Amino acid sequence: MTAAIDLLAAPTRRRRRRKSVTVVFALVVLAVTAFAVVFGGILYPDAMRQDILSGLLPPGTPGHLLGTDELGRDVWAMTVAGAASALIGPLCVALGSMALGIVLGTLAGYERGWLDVVVSRWTDLLLALPVLLAAIVVSGVFGGGYWVTVGLLILLFSPSDIRIVRAGVLEQSARPYIEAARMLSLSRWRVMFRHILPNVSTLVLTNVMLNVAFAIVAFSSLSFLGVGVPPGIPDWGRQLTDNRAIMFDNPAAVVVPAVLIILVASAVNLVGDWAGQRLSQVGKTL
Repeated sequence: MTAAIDLLAAPTRRRRRRKSVTVVFALVVLAVTAFAVVFGGILYPDAMRQDILSGLLPPGTPGHLLGTDELGRDVWAMTVAGAASALIGPLCVALGSMALGIVLGTLAGYERGWLDVVVSRWTDLLLALPVLLAAIVVSGVFGGGYWVTVGLLILLFSPSDIRIVRAGVLEQSARPYIEAARMLSLSRWRVMFRHILPNVSTLVLTNVMLNVAFAIVAFSSLSFLGVGVPPGIPDWGRQLTDNRAIMFDNPAAVVVPAVLIILVASAVNLVGDWAGQRLSQVGKTL
């Protein structure tokens, strides 16, 4: 009997082991990326320095691990230094949109009434807008710029956060502990942000990580289209558009930043999903 149970449980253990290895790999990727974000500009302060005589060197050339582009810029240095612009903006977008989501979603879900109607119609309007197209149009009208793009994406990413927080608050508002808090005449602000909000923290964390992954792809797409990150600043999306013409001369100049965008976005998504599951398990045991 014990042998049969062990045989049935073996596939589950193997799946858990594979998932653990995947999560560890994702954490290592994020740790290395964070190191590049913090120290990339210090290690390579002149990452965009041009040397025409050293243009289009292949990967493995002494002093140029990933070779150079057609202007003689070191691809490895640009990739390491470009981690900051490729990730700081998306992180700000995810945190900013979730801050809007927490405030507006909590108010709409708890207060109901006209405030809920106004917030819901506002989110419907923003959800109807294509994110990339709206970002391109607004950046073109206002002259673009990195932080203009960040602010615009915060606004465009916020509807999903507002809806998720609102749904969580609506679900929690009907719980007995909220009725007890109201009977104790606690202020509505304390009920919303001291009692309800901590109970939707799993939704908040998971969606923040998911938004970081989406924002990385959105930022890279906008940089590839020439919007957001101006020329002269190292950025993974900018590397793709600058180096696509030399794809066959030095493939690493295009392949490496493209792989990093996919890898980091996937790692963020995996870690967010894992953290959400862990928080849910902890909440069930409490």
